[in-house]
Amino acid sequence: MPKEAVLTDTHGQTGVAEMNQEVFLPDNYSPAEDEPFMNERQVEYFRRKLLKWRYELLADSRDTIEGLQDSTRNIPDATDRASEETDRALELRTRDRQRKLVAKIDSALRRIDEGEYGYCNVTGEPISLKRLDARPIATMSLEAQERHERREKVHRDDWRATCCRLI
Repeated sequence: MPKEAVLTDTHGQTGVAEMNQEVFLPDNYSPAEDEPFMNERQVEYFRRKLLKWRYELLADSRDTIEGLQDSTRNIPDATDRASEETDRALELRTRDRQRKLVAKIDSALRRIDEGEYGYCNVTGEPISLKRLDARPIATMSLEAQERHERREKVHRDDWRATCCRLI
């Protein structure tokens, strides 16, 4: 039976997340290469890491919404108003990126629930623990990601070359 744990974000706000009470995880636990890949402790470690990250992002979004609602005021000076609008646009772009990141976190949590977390979507091979620790939403091994990015660059360069010939 899952247990609820209290999470605290960077602003001191608290929230609740579902944890697996059957898996003991010491506070200083870090996944190690010498243990079986994606054992219960590793899975729980990454679940907690993802849930905490998600909670912090959502808390930041709530803070932004509150801040934007509070800052809706009439600024008579055109320069000040333009500066305020630029700041708001930048903040909204940042929140949109974070919204997309929350969706990727949710996807990673689904992969954990389905037993597919930690394995490359392309090769099916395990993704290194160092990579997952640094980027817990990773869906490809480092090698597969590099191949993907090289192919993307080639296609982008081909597209640019085609466009330049058309101009």
